[in-house]
Amino acid sequence: MVASALKVAFQMDPMESVNIDGDSSFVLMLEAQKRGFQLYHYDVADLSYRNGDIVALARPVTVRRERGNHFTFGQEQLIDLRDMDVIWMRQDPPFDMAYITATHLLDLITDETLVLNNPAEVRNAPEKLFVMKFRDLMPATLITRREDEVKRFRAKHGDIIVKPLYGNGGAGVFHLKPDDSNLGSLMEMFLESSREPVMVQEFLPEVVRGDKRIILVDGEAVGAINRVPAEGEIRSNLVAGGTALRSHLTEREQEICARLKPELKKRGLLFVGIDVIGDWLTEINVTSPTGLQAVNKFDGVSLEAVIWDAVEAKL
Repeated sequence: MVASALKVAFQMDPMESVNIDGDSSFVLMLEAQKRGFQLYHYDVADLSYRNGDIVALARPVTVRRERGNHFTFGQEQLIDLRDMDVIWMRQDPPFDMAYITATHLLDLITDETLVLNNPAEVRNAPEKLFVMKFRDLMPATLITRREDEVKRFRAKHGDIIVKPLYGNGGAGVFHLKPDDSNLGSLMEMFLESSREPVMVQEFLPEVVRGDKRIILVDGEAVGAINRVPAEGEIRSNLVAGGTALRSHLTEREQEICARLKPELKKRGLLFVGIDVIGDWLTEINVTSPTGLQAVNKFDGVSLEAVIWDAVEAKL
């Protein structure tokens, strides 16, 4: 296949909302354009099944690193996604039934088109559930809807973190101490707003020193940043006010990555971001991982080029 002939579609959030200084999808687009690929953009809401065809109302797009003028759309058109060589499924969570439906639709064309990450495995590996396959690498964890179970867990472990099972970006994350009287109200809020369980984990005090995001490409660790929470916060996500710092992998983190590699490769999860606090793996992000630009900035690298090299090797 001639690289310059590649047609690449990005299923992602509106281009107007892209932060060109931090968005990983944006630099993936820049690198693809640099390689001469033809780019298309569509919103997941414009994805359809039509008598066996998977189509999307999409627009050709060109991108540039100019704040306030970072993209130009061509004429809107209905495209058959089987005509694409690569599709990036990069819309942000929540990981809900709409998200799951999109994975089912894209799964229908994976025999002809390379969809990243593998939509069937994205569906089977939500961030906070996939990690349970590596129980010995995790902190003490509970998934439940029962308040009495949470109380027993807190009685055993003391400080705990309570968060939505399918949340993202640090939203809805609470730190409860042993004497905190808000547990009942918090569980009531979670259970009334959703039918899903909550995830409860032992609080890791090491989080004040940072929550490390490690980028893996086709199972190989290629870079990392340490995200340090703001003073008085326990959420280290950059969108929640965390600060990114340069970082390298410890021996323990290399061990964690080596454990994950065979499973990631088997599942076709090419671009993954894992989160590590202290010695513990807390999440395996496969839906729309971030962190490329931060690692690039500190390490003087181009991880988007590493990713596209891996994609072209698969093609």
